[in-house]
Amino acid sequence: MSSTYAQKSVGTELKHWRAVRRVSQLELAVQAGTTQRHLSFIESGRSRPGRAIVIRLAESLGLSLRERNDLLTTAGYAPVFAESGLDEAALRPVRTALEQILHGHLPCPALVIAPYGRGVAANDAVELFTEDASPELLEPPVNMLRLMLHPQGMGPRVANLDEWGRHVIENLRARARRSPDPRLDAFVAELAGYVPQSPVGPDHLGFSVPMRLASADGELRLITTLTSFATATDVTLAELHLEAFLPADQATADLLRVRAERRNAAPSGSDS
Repeated sequence: MSSTYAQKSVGTELKHWRAVRRVSQLELAVQAGTTQRHLSFIESGRSRPGRAIVIRLAESLGLSLRERNDLLTTAGYAPVFAESGLDEAALRPVRTALEQILHGHLPCPALVIAPYGRGVAANDAVELFTEDASPELLEPPVNMLRLMLHPQGMGPRVANLDEWGRHVIENLRARARRSPDPRLDAFVAELAGYVPQSPVGPDHLGFSVPMRLASADGELRLITTLTSFATATDVTLAELHLEAFLPADQATADLLRVRAERRNAAPSGSDS
């Protein structure tokens, strides 16, 4: 009974992911190095897939490491990708490397974000984003995406919140389409409520414009770079991404340098 249930479950999951990825049985079979007949038997529950073919199918579907583990579990096999805590010994070298990368981005803000916007590491320049923010939004663990768009966070200081916020939300929606997740859908809906719904004008170019952020030192224009860990074999690391904000003009570069010099000159323990 349990074997039949596993067969039906893995078949249902494969059909689900094929629909999400919009690939046919034949296309997936060719990519995974099997036959359409074999894949059809797996999806219908007439054949129990071996561990190797489940791994190949998951890879061919472009599933995340977490989703690959889930598919293996559904098929009756143990997960193959570890999920370590960032503070565990297995990821300590990675954590050290991330801290070095963050420091190397100074005087520009840079941070490491986990799923659903949770910040796990940042450099000192991220204080630019916490300026005048509500204390409730700064209680750890800080949700950086919420902080950036919330009306009691950065939202009122982003002069082009409608354009820049739309870019953030559309990126999340694209992720949700690729990996359907009710929790992510709810988070996107929350963030969308913070962003003004302005019509797309004739000058819209279809990609993100620099964020125009007001600060005590003047307006900064920042462009974003996103880095993911594409070859990671640990679920935790694969789900992180590094977000760095770079100056879009010389005036912003100068302001970031001034702020860094002021932080470095402040007495140890000072909040100024």
